[in-house]
Amino acid sequence: MRKKIIVFGLICIQLCLFHVTANNEKDSLALQNKYKYLTDSASCKTGLFTLYQDKSDYYFEIPDSLLNREFLIVNRILKVPYELGEQGLNKGINYENALIRFELSKDSDKLFIRNVRPKPYYPQDDFIALSVQDNFISPLMGSLKVEGFSSDSSSVIVKVNDLYNGSSTFFNNLFKSISISSSITKDLSHIIDIKPYKNSITAISELSTKVEQGDATVYLTVESSSSIVLLPQQPMAGRFLSPFVGYFTVPYTYFSDSQSNVEKKELITRWRLEPKDEAAYLRGELVEPKKPIVFYLDKSTPKQWRKYIKKGIEDWQIAFEKAGFKNAIIAKEFSEEIDEHNIDFSSITYIASDKMNAMGPSVYDPRSGEIIQADIIWWHNVISMLRNWIVIQTGTAQPEAQTWNLPEHLLGDAMRFVACHEVGHSLGLRHNMIGSSAFPVDSLRSNSFVKKWGTSTSIMDYSRYNYVAQPGDGVENFSPQIGVYDLFAIEYGYRWSGQESPYKEEAFLTDILEKHSDDVYRYSEAQDPRDAVDPRAQTEDLGDDPIKASEYGIANLKKLMPKILSITDTGKPGQDYREAGQLYYAVIGHWNNLVYHPLANIGGIYLENKSRVNNRPAYTFVPKEVQKKSVEFLIREMITDTDWLFESDLNRYTFPLRDTPEGLVENAPSLLLKNAQGYLFWDLLNNKRLIRMSENEYQNGKNAFTPVELMDMIYNAIFKVAEKRETLTVKERFIQKGLVDALIQSVSEDAVTKKNKSLTSAVDDCSAASEVIRQILFYGSLSDRISDAISVKRGLLLKIKRATEKGQKSSDLATKYHYEDLLLRINSALNI
Repeated sequence: MRKKIIVFGLICIQLCLFHVTANNEKDSLALQNKYKYLTDSASCKTGLFTLYQDKSDYYFEIPDSLLNREFLIVNRILKVPYELGEQGLNKGINYENALIRFELSKDSDKLFIRNVRPKPYYPQDDFIALSVQDNFISPLMGSLKVEGFSSDSSSVIVKVNDLYNGSSTFFNNLFKSISISSSITKDLSHIIDIKPYKNSITAISELSTKVEQGDATVYLTVESSSSIVLLPQQPMAGRFLSPFVGYFTVPYTYFSDSQSNVEKKELITRWRLEPKDEAAYLRGELVEPKKPIVFYLDKSTPKQWRKYIKKGIEDWQIAFEKAGFKNAIIAKEFSEEIDEHNIDFSSITYIASDKMNAMGPSVYDPRSGEIIQADIIWWHNVISMLRNWIVIQTGTAQPEAQTWNLPEHLLGDAMRFVACHEVGHSLGLRHNMIGSSAFPVDSLRSNSFVKKWGTSTSIMDYSRYNYVAQPGDGVENFSPQIGVYDLFAIEYGYRWSGQESPYKEEAFLTDILEKHSDDVYRYSEAQDPRDAVDPRAQTEDLGDDPIKASEYGIANLKKLMPKILSITDTGKPGQDYREAGQLYYAVIGHWNNLVYHPLANIGGIYLENKSRVNNRPAYTFVPKEVQKKSVEFLIREMITDTDWLFESDLNRYTFPLRDTPEGLVENAPSLLLKNAQGYLFWDLLNNKRLIRMSENEYQNGKNAFTPVELMDMIYNAIFKVAEKRETLTVKERFIQKGLVDALIQSVSEDAVTKKNKSLTSAVDDCSAASEVIRQILFYGSLSDRISDAISVKRGLLLKIKRATEKGQKSSDLATKYHYEDLLLRINSALNI
């Protein structure tokens, strides 16, 4: 047996320069344990761990120096079946991460794997430190059998097949992570390769499952990578979040003997940027970082777009210069020397997919928030969405955008700004949806203003293109750019202080915040577009006046509609109206966004981030006249004046066309209008909106726009005609039915009785609270039931009931039947 062991030892000496000497009986036994599974075909590779491969068996040799160190498991998708690709699950998607530690058991027969939970922070000399140390434990998530040790016992050998071949899920719970409930089929799953690198080791596997769908069985195989990444022994010094700047975060809890309450804060996620020359940096000179942020373009990226995407990445250099760094962020193209499976490299991953999107996530150290890698996902079909934006939002003011096959420079610039936005996320930045509200609407029609300031203070806003600019304004810049907020945000996150504790940075960061207190540096996250509280922080909007901006946008759409057929004429033989129908559908989508922006004024509240420095009111209700004008706008643009869009001559050739997983759907324009109006009624009559209006009335009396005044305006616009016993058109009838349907559903018995709900559900909205997105709570199941919201809606229903009783006497049979039907519905809903 000893002779056989020595032969295996020589094999490993040749392959990885590993040398072990059997000095005694114990070492001989260790070697036997170590090599007893190896054959003449065994191979060895060095890296973070030494990897031994013997046919289909894999072994890690983990040195003692890395036991009890902390690692991050990073799991990513590499290849998927087409069905999953349609859902946006594609190459580069990071679906699961875990912080772990390897610990050798006392009897040395197991290597435990602990799922590390970062402990709260505390002063080392405080008495409470003992409680933190004794009170918290990270759970064990699994173990591996120890196969043997090196001769000097400086490393441990474990077989890792089960970690990556589907037998175990504690390193890679793929299908659960992507919301597929079926378990891995082990005999159809296997390891493709394992690759060790300097700071990580990556296993590539094919994992299979089967999903039962009725009588059919669908087989799914996903190729994934699971990387073990060594984290710094000393975590990067964290930096605390401020409510005045938007970053993704990790939680931070602090205990001390002197505190009167436990301190809970958040550390921002950011890359580790440190100056090469600290003295020069502190003198105010621009200094290169020790390690710049580098993004590599996927080899699949079409050649014509590469320069634009690279520019979008490097647009951030100006922001890092504001933070004191030059050449801090660099874009490169993948070369053959770079292994895409090495987690050390960040990339723009270009996906062959019909999904119209892009996203910029990052992988970070959960102990400190340090970003260690990023894969920006770029779905190919995002280009069709960009084309639609350019044509619809700039086509009337920018004649070269009035074509289906846009010039390369227009599409390329769109690729640039999307890359810039997604890189912003990968730098740690959240959306800043209030950025565009800092600029007066009419200023967006000025070429000199837009050239200097752009259309928003932040590329992280969803401000899209300048749809406010009108033909003849002479505006030349339409697309989003890096804004003044972005410069401030990067300075806050990345200016180097040299401090080793976030507490020692407080004065340093306060100084940055105080220099950026103007409105152009305001920050606010995204809100529900159907129930936005602050009308200034919305998606797809522009300017400081939602009504005026939407009026300009709609004016441009009215000019664009007659040109849709000519714009979509590609000149190809045999062309049909598919492109025209698709553009038509996109126009309706943009119109719907524009109409919804003023809705946020109704029951709206201007929310300021709380600070004793800026001395601004935290909560200010939107003025009464602005709310009334918003209702008038909604009635005009979504109820009264819709023929230009939904009864266009274009309908002779095509209906609005929508691509769906089931194929192309031809939507009747009247159906889309009914749906849009139905949603508007639902959202306008939302209990939360009406409760905010009642709160305004409670605080401001006659200066408030009240729920009763809203109901009167709705009634006069839609049902006043019934009092005159006039004949209704079919369009007027379905508008009235849409309103009544929304009212009936929202005052149903379930909405106004406890019915199996406990009183504790009165605050159930808190369960959806986010650490970043503000939740202004006026509502709950109890407050809903006793609020004026139900009363005024029932009052409106009763008022409509009386009008329908008069309308029944109409001489027109269709109108008479319509009112009789409404009367029956209302009586049934109100138990009359």
